Formats: sequence, structure tokens, C-alpha cells
Amino acid sequence: MTTEIKMESVFTVWETSRNLYLDYFDKYTLEQLNKIPNGFNNNLIWNIGHIIVAQQALIYKGSNLKGYISDELFELYKHGTKPTGLITESEMEALKILLISMIEKTKTDFYNGIFNTYNERMTGTGFYLSSLMDAFEFNNYHEGLHLGHMMSIRKFI
Repeated sequence: MTTEIKMESVFTVWETSRNLYLDYFDKYTLEQLNKIPNGFNNNLIWNIGHIIVAQQALIYKGSNLKGYISDELFELYKHGTKPTGLITESEMEALKILLISMIEKTKTDFYNGIFNTYNERMTGTGFYLSSLMDAFEFNNYHEGLHLGHMMSIRKFI
């Protein structure tokens, strides 16, 4: 399988995942998205912000590139954080836009060949990422984990 065919498959999985996340904006109110149920340490909207930030860190920062999110957003949703307050309607709308817009930007960047290097590393969950392809595949796995967390959270809001 050529790299281009493999990447189309990776991108298709990622797009499907992001569309599942997008559904949460239609199915839940801002209050529900912000609610942290008893027994949980985060909420639906934090998980969405986190997967946006994690993708940018895995793909762009791992390739020594800036990416498309602000440092402030990165600090709010990076690994090891949890919600620090309620997000506003405008913050929710910004996350909604980023959720989908990052797909096309990343695909365009990939096909334009901007990813020239990748810093090998071990993830916090014990996955060794030796290449950009590993990072893309791990990103899809990571987003699947957080979708599972959200499916649990939604039962309690």
C-alpha cells in the first residue's frame, strides 16, 4: 500500500471521528457540554478541546511546526489539564470551527509536503511514535479513546 493510499484511509477515519464529535454540539446544550458529572474530572467540551490540542501537538509540534492554535488554547486543553471553569458560547463556537477546519488545513499541509521531520517520542500511554505516520495513526486512536470517555459522560448529564 502506498503512503498516499494509507494516508487517505487515516484521513477518512479522522474525518469520521471528528464528525462524531461535531454531533455533540447539536445534541447537547452549552450547560450540558460544561457539566462535570460526579466521578469524572472533565466534561464533554474539555474532551473536544483536548483532542484539537493533542492533534496539533502530535502532528505539528512533533514535526517542529507551529500549527494553528494559540498558546493559550494549548495551555487550557493540553495533556494533564482539566476544566478550570465554564466555557462561553463564543468559546464553544471557536472550538466547533477548529474541530473541523483543522482537518483540511492538516491534509493540505500534508499534501504540500510541509512535514519534513518528526521527533520520535514515547506517548504518556506507552506508544512509541517513530514517524509522522505513527503520529497520525496514534491521533486517531487517541481521539477514539476520548470519544469513549464522552460516551460515558453523556450518560450522566
